[in-house]
Amino acid sequence: IDNGQTIVMSGQGEPGPHGGPNGDLYIRVTVRSHKLFQRDGTTLRLDYPITISQAALGADVDIPTLKQPVKYRIPEGTQNDAEFRLKGYGIANLRGGGTGDLLVHVRVEVPKRLSEKQKEFLKNLEESLTGREYEAKKNFLDKVKSLFN
Repeated sequence: IDNGQTIVMSGQGEPGPHGGPNGDLYIRVTVRSHKLFQRDGTTLRLDYPITISQAALGADVDIPTLKQPVKYRIPEGTQNDAEFRLKGYGIANLRGGGTGDLLVHVRVEVPKRLSEKQKEFLKNLEESLTGREYEAKKNFLDKVKSLFN
């Protein structure tokens, strides 16, 4: 059932005046929000955090659904804010016609505290990366420079 829908139960209300028949009972439904999922009709949305290494290397993860976790392969090179569709893992359509999808929105979590060894590792990684991975960054910096010329 959807939020805001009304269920009518005929004859289940208060008795009518002077011994008349019972009226109808109207029940307005309010659907509580879920701790993990946001609902948009029959589509469910899920924010799913992954680590930098899972995003860069790819990983097999367990995505929670309303029924049971589903194995999913995060592709190598996944960017922050990527979205993946799991067909048929949403909400069943009230009038038939199948089940909605689950949209998984990936958030790459960056560690807030690193050891000196971890910082050194990341600096070495940064220095070793060249070429196409940083074309977007280079193009962005060129655009910024052109603003000041």
